[in-house]
Amino acid sequence: MLDEEACYRAVQGRDARFDGVFYIGVTSTGIYCRPSCPAMTPKRENVRFYRTAAEAQAAGFRTCRRCRPDATPGSAEWNIRADVVGRAMRLIADGIVDRDGVAGLAARLGYSERQVHRTLVEEVGAGPLRLARSQRAHTARVLLETTDLPVTEIAFTAGFASIRQFNDTIREVYALTPTELRGKARRRGRAATAGTIELRLAYRQPADFRGVLDFLALRAVPGTEEVDGDTYRRSLTLPHGTGVAELTPRDGWVHATLRLADPRDLTAAVARCRRVLDLDADPQAVDDLLGADPALGPLVAARPGIRVPGTVDGDELAVRGVLGQQVSVAAARTVAGRLVAEHGKPLDTPVGTVTHAFPTAAVLASVDPSTFPMPRSRQRTLHELTRRLADGVLNLDPGVDRDEAERRLLDVPGIGPWTAKYVRMRALADPDVFLPTDLGVKHAMAGLGLPSEPRAVAELSENWRPWRSYALLHAWSTL
Repeated sequence: MLDEEACYRAVQGRDARFDGVFYIGVTSTGIYCRPSCPAMTPKRENVRFYRTAAEAQAAGFRTCRRCRPDATPGSAEWNIRADVVGRAMRLIADGIVDRDGVAGLAARLGYSERQVHRTLVEEVGAGPLRLARSQRAHTARVLLETTDLPVTEIAFTAGFASIRQFNDTIREVYALTPTELRGKARRRGRAATAGTIELRLAYRQPADFRGVLDFLALRAVPGTEEVDGDTYRRSLTLPHGTGVAELTPRDGWVHATLRLADPRDLTAAVARCRRVLDLDADPQAVDDLLGADPALGPLVAARPGIRVPGTVDGDELAVRGVLGQQVSVAAARTVAGRLVAEHGKPLDTPVGTVTHAFPTAAVLASVDPSTFPMPRSRQRTLHELTRRLADGVLNLDPGVDRDEAERRLLDVPGIGPWTAKYVRMRALADPDVFLPTDLGVKHAMAGLGLPSEPRAVAELSENWRPWRSYALLHAWSTL
């Protein structure tokens, strides 16, 4: 439930921290905005509050052309929540309704379609179809403004079932026809280079992207990813093909350049780019809690807005977690690079040093494990892990039940608590993971004058819930 008076105070202060947390509909104009919209603050009696853009659209409001509320950061609530609503919102953001329908979403969640619909309407004000429709409209707008694809092709690429549905939705959401929307973008000179899709990914400030880029650069797998100055570049394996993403943080947004083999993958590509840089985080909430801790306070002051580096593919991260067991980061990179060179799919159009997609679990499961460049016990672990991932026994997609995924990881011979929790933190975007047995944590705790014995560290970390993953990154940053 929204505290409407608190929400209105945020609107009066144009507080960007609440962008994506809630939306305002203005009855006198018929538009909906983000809280930080620079337009004149509407009168309180003319304001209605909504939990999602889809809910505002369902209430009859069209999107504001000034503040673009459909392009806000996602709510950090969906990463915190491990219930069916949080899982559903993460899957919908990844485009599952467009690919598999509501039936596919319900099957992934383990609930009936009716129950999923009822739960989402109660919690976020819109069912899965309405949420997916809102997302399709945003995808279509991006394609209209940044590509030269024919309008009819964009309609089906964005996930609409018919041209009529596409036209009606665009007029309802933007109060413009698709052709008018494209024309306005062209007049602003925003059309992208041929063959690419360029867009801005919003986030909440502050953000320590330098720390994220350094973390990713240290672990970048040759052939699959690289950090070039302030740009992170990597290959993507998406539902309809491969792609390459280039992400460059700027003040207030991340400039993303996407080269996709199939433009139908735009929604999934954007969702995965947001996860890898943790763009939906709520840095103010994290810093307020951790900054009040006597030991972590100075670390938070030195690096406000720290982010937890995610991944574009949960299966890939699990494989890399096994490769990194009991070896240095550099050695793990070397082994991963060999797997990419030998078993990765070459890209049709390499970009920089990114030439291959990381090999899928199905490909690695079909390889003779004795050829893997690692000790025999780890060969068996990697083979068993990839076999279970390929067979669907183990699932690491964004909407999986995190507790169940961790249990299934621990069932794989050779995978222990450290690896399972590391995968949970980065692959499943869990903001509340801590690694009390980690050697780096032990050294960090000792350096901070805190107990370093694992049990004592685990007890201390309870004070940092629900942001223990961010506390872990702060601890590692001291090394």
